[in-house]
Amino acid sequence: MTTAELPGTNALPGTVADVEPEHRWLIRVWVLVALFVLVMVLWSLHVGIPIRDPHGSILVSRVAISLGLFAVMTLLDACIRVGRRGWSVRRTLSMLRSRWPRRRLLLAMSGLAAYHLVYFSYHNLKSWDVLNTPRDAMLLQWDRWLFLGHSPAVLLHDLLGEHVAAWVLVVIYESFGTIVLFAIPMPLVFVTRIRDGYVAIASALWVWIFGVACYYLIPSLGPFDSAPQEFAGLPHTMVTETQARYMDQRAHLLAHPQASDAFAQVSAFASLHVGVTCVIWLMTRYYGLRRLSQVLGVFLFLTIVATVYVGWHFFVDDIAGLAIAFLAVFLGKRMIYPHGRTAQR
Repeated sequence: MTTAELPGTNALPGTVADVEPEHRWLIRVWVLVALFVLVMVLWSLHVGIPIRDPHGSILVSRVAISLGLFAVMTLLDACIRVGRRGWSVRRTLSMLRSRWPRRRLLLAMSGLAAYHLVYFSYHNLKSWDVLNTPRDAMLLQWDRWLFLGHSPAVLLHDLLGEHVAAWVLVVIYESFGTIVLFAIPMPLVFVTRIRDGYVAIASALWVWIFGVACYYLIPSLGPFDSAPQEFAGLPHTMVTETQARYMDQRAHLLAHPQASDAFAQVSAFASLHVGVTCVIWLMTRYYGLRRLSQVLGVFLFLTIVATVYVGWHFFVDDIAGLAIAFLAVFLGKRMIYPHGRTAQR
């Protein structure tokens, strides 16, 4: 490694990322991943339910999608760096080779692997949370107290109506998964120093970990189940179908925990739709993407509205989601840059 590739030096755009001696920051990331995977394994033994990847939908398929998006983004990044005037296949391939030496590529693959292992562990732990007794009545009471005896969902229905707004907010809510798929490889590809890209990866790891900890702290299902009368006037949408499917999954897991297809996905406190979206928004601010951060700020607000409107979450779930997002980003930054980020030209 040359001097220009170390933190605090005048590294040129597109060169190998800044790396602490002995990859200490990378070791910290993988220690966190290993500990969380160990928690999953131990809890699997505790509840007596095997670790599962139903139909490959949680781990295998998402890894494949991430790799595909990563490949497309690296090509796009190279084309952007070459520029429109001087673009040619040869110059693009040359930029790819200089931009992606073996070391940077391995670091990028390591980041994607770390994220998907934590995400996989999170989903298994979330599945087993349904074995705990829900405490929705307490969360309903908290929401009523915050809104002076009123339901925040009913207030939103009265304010926005239950027709056009419902379809718009469903689209906002359902777009979350697609945004997350794109948001994970992007910092590893487009940020000049891959170590900076790892700040987003580390923050994402923490938000999933804190999220599942909240699930076990206050097990809950969501107001769509505990107060269904408040959502009876909404049209039948894909959210309605997903809510019914999740409750069927929960019942199946409780009745047949050893069945190979027994896997649940319903937990309310805290809202990770809000938490993860907030992390992505904070990362756009961290990377100085002003216009994108403004767009995502609006999207975050609409996501908060959508989670309450369609009954997935209590309002206090959203508050908790915001809180763990800020904590996750704080710890993500400290994990990668424990002494603060070195200035980059």
